[in-house]
Amino acid sequence: MTLLRGRFIGYDYDRMVVLFSMLDGEKDVSCAISTSAMDDLDGVARANQREAQFMRLRACIEDCAAGKYLAGELEGTPPRIILRSIDFRKQR
Repeated sequence: MTLLRGRFIGYDYDRMVVLFSMLDGEKDVSCAISTSAMDDLDGVARANQREAQFMRLRACIEDCAAGKYLAGELEGTPPRIILRSIDFRKQR
């Protein structure tokens, strides 16, 4: 099944990640992307604008998250998708 857009949750300063969710039918899939991955995608650091940066890059981020989900590349307990810079290098 294809993942659909979920919700933006927020920026976790302590972990330096942006949290969001995707939907697999009725199932909510927790996701996170490192701020360094977003900065690499954007070509510039946007420390004070994480939500705006995420919204601008959202389509690319969600495509990558869907690919990891379909490949079964979930991490942690409970299982979730964690995106890092290296995940976007694979797509190029």
